[in-house]
Amino acid sequence: MAKTVRDAMTPNPRCISRSTSVVIAARMMEDEDVGSLPVVDNDDLLVGIVTDRDVALRVVAAGRDPGSTQVGEILTENPIYAYPDEPLDEALEHMAYRRVRRLPVVDSDRLIGMLAQADVVHEVKDKKAGRLVEEISQPAGIQN
Repeated sequence: MAKTVRDAMTPNPRCISRSTSVVIAARMMEDEDVGSLPVVDNDDLLVGIVTDRDVALRVVAAGRDPGSTQVGEILTENPIYAYPDEPLDEALEHMAYRRVRRLPVVDSDRLIGMLAQADVVHEVKDKKAGRLVEEISQPAGIQN
C-alpha cells in the first residue's frame, strides 16, 4: 500500500499565535530543534508559518527589534500544506517544486501535523525520494 503523509508526519506539532514575540518564536525553534513553526488562530486553524529565515531576513536584517516584533508581522500567510491522506510522493513533489523543507498538515483547515523533508526520507527510502530531496535543497535558479 502506498505511504501517506500521515505515515511520515509529526503529529501535534508545537505552534504559535500571531501575537507571539519573535524572540519567543526563535527560542521555541531552538528548544524544538526546528526551522519553522506553524502559526494558528484560537481554533487551531492554520493562518501561516514562520521560519528561521523569516526571523533572519524580516527582523534582523531589517533592523527591527525582535522583542517588540510579533510573529504576525513577519509570517508567511497562506503557506502550502499537505493533507494527512495525501500520497507521500505527491507531498514530496510539492516540496520539491516549491523548494520547501517543511509542510504543515491540515485536516478541515486545522493543523494536525508537520511533514519535514527528514521525515519523508526516513519513511521513503528509494531513489525517487533522494532525487526530490536534492531538488528541494538546490538554491533557486539551479537545476540539475
